[in-house]
Amino acid sequence: MKFLLFLASRLAKAVFVILGVVIVNFFLIRLAPGDPAAVLAGQAGASDPTYVARLRESFGLDEPVLTQLFLYLKGVVQLDFGFSYRNHVPVLDLILERLPATFLLMICAFLFSVILGVLLGVVAAKARYSNKRRWLDSTVMTGALILYATPLFWLSLMGILLFSVMLGWLPAFGMESVGSRLTGLARAQDIAMHLVLPTVTLGCFFMAFYVRLTRASMLEVIGMDFVKTARAKGVPPGSIIRIHVLRNALLPVITFAGIQLGQMAGGAVLTETVFAWPGIGRLMFDALLQRDYQLLLGIFLVTSTMVVVFNLLTDITYRLVDPRISAGGEPGAA
Repeated sequence: MKFLLFLASRLAKAVFVILGVVIVNFFLIRLAPGDPAAVLAGQAGASDPTYVARLRESFGLDEPVLTQLFLYLKGVVQLDFGFSYRNHVPVLDLILERLPATFLLMICAFLFSVILGVLLGVVAAKARYSNKRRWLDSTVMTGALILYATPLFWLSLMGILLFSVMLGWLPAFGMESVGSRLTGLARAQDIAMHLVLPTVTLGCFFMAFYVRLTRASMLEVIGMDFVKTARAKGVPPGSIIRIHVLRNALLPVITFAGIQLGQMAGGAVLTETVFAWPGIGRLMFDALLQRDYQLLLGIFLVTSTMVVVFNLLTDITYRLVDPRISAGGEPGAA
């Protein structure tokens, strides 16, 4: 019952958070310079004020701002995000068309960064604590620092130059080979080959966080009394690291993982743009250039909802990793 109350409370707070994000984004976008009607009129080669005014009227931009906000919120409640000014199709259809590609890239990069980052962090912590093979700890931490300091766009371009242009091992752009018309397993393999470069370049940046965070957390937990007690009782070193140390050191990693998923949901704009990946990040970039207000608001709403959901899943995961954390956020029975 306590967990259900906790879940209901978090869901209620999530609704208010999403509503606040929608309202703030609505006004911020309206304050930005540029007019979608003027942009479309310029692209059509018609700068006549009458034509621009007619476009503004057809888009509802001639209404007062508060009226536009009310109509937009009314549509959101009905899952109607409006029409894209530039594409002339429902915003929700455009987002749903691009969302699977973003989810695929996001999940692959997330798993790559978490798994490899935690493993390297464990290796570095063990080498540091045992005072054996200290060079391994130094090598891992130096590599993590270099990846963290390297700009993502530079890493992406170097990956394209090395593995696509010079070696020819991996495709550089897109999600599938153009005109290949592959199906079944052959199509899955083609998508996997296109997925390698954006996954690695996006995941390497976040992996550096996990390496440093896992190493620091493990070194802190290793020095605690319960670990010394387990070692004095003759528990095998592997079991101490896996059961006693790593499980308690994972809480900060889980916290950052929840934040990272939210960042990947709406922050893969650069990666998707460099690799021409057909996701919502690339769609957001195009909508910004085209002053497509409705499409931008729809993307912000979807990504904000994803962030809130990921944070809620993070809170639930806390209890699975550490049962001492109760649903109410207070320490429970150990």
